[in-house]
Amino acid sequence: MVTARAFVKENVKKAIVYLVFCCIFGILFMLQSVPADVVLYAAEVCGFLGIICLLYEFYNACKKHLLLVELRNQVTFNIDSMPDCGTLIEQDYQKLVSDLFIQMKQQESVFMSETRDMIDYYTLWAHQIKTPITALSLILQAEEGDATRQMKMELFKIEQYVEMVMHYLRMGSMNSDLVLEEHNLEKIVKQAVKKYAAVFIYKKINLQLEHIDVQVLTDEKWLSFVIEQLLSNALKYTREGSIKIYMKQESETLIIEDSGIGISREDLPRVFEQGFTGYNGRMDKKASGLGLYLCKKVMENLSHRITIESEEARGTQVLLDLHTERIIVE
Repeated sequence: MVTARAFVKENVKKAIVYLVFCCIFGILFMLQSVPADVVLYAAEVCGFLGIICLLYEFYNACKKHLLLVELRNQVTFNIDSMPDCGTLIEQDYQKLVSDLFIQMKQQESVFMSETRDMIDYYTLWAHQIKTPITALSLILQAEEGDATRQMKMELFKIEQYVEMVMHYLRMGSMNSDLVLEEHNLEKIVKQAVKKYAAVFIYKKINLQLEHIDVQVLTDEKWLSFVIEQLLSNALKYTREGSIKIYMKQESETLIIEDSGIGISREDLPRVFEQGFTGYNGRMDKKASGLGLYLCKKVMENLSHRITIESEEARGTQVLLDLHTERIIVE
């Protein structure tokens, strides 16, 4: 229907020109005393032939339109697959599209090359920075005192930021890095908690970890990253109180709940946006706006879901829906 309407709109001028010519020839024939039925007969024959030509053009237009729609819906297409040109204007347009396509491919190639170089550089940097971090950690282990504990906490933050960079760089090739297997969720959670044990002790935050006897189909490394990021956020924005980790009743939803400063109602819909820090992040002046964004991307790639419920000054609940459809091959 849309194609027919567009075709009629394109050819309405031809119909008007045909009617004008019919009127002109009709007047001329009448002045020459040509019988009216002869004039009408000639007009009908010309109109019939014109309709046949228009139907043929309509058929070709539909054929080209369907081919272009098919090409447009393809993920990639070859510029040589475009339909043949019927007019000089179509040739000009197709030449323009071809030139733009070649230019786009050249720019894409340059961009991909620069992106690979950048990823290689930051990957190398992330690996090399671990050496001085490990050396500093070993040096601080032999020291005691409040200043040393403070330095250990700051060094731990540096380690976590480096880990975030590494996962951010790997995000583009995450699908090839996934290893989906059945895992004990409690084991994954306890590993993450153990990693942040020193922070819990330093900040005197109480941990309430309930028994989690659940097997989930997931990638252990990437799910651990998500849980660690959520624990890091909970510890960062909880000055006093507790953090509770438990399963929602009769479901595969893991809940990480804190009694921290919470998230404002205005910021809550945007917390998963890349680079968004919100009011709390701006007050903290150190938030990157990448943590929850990466968590969202990882959970989507794992076919899991993440949602956040929060009330300002009352705390935050992060819900990880780890349910995955099991496909049984017969």
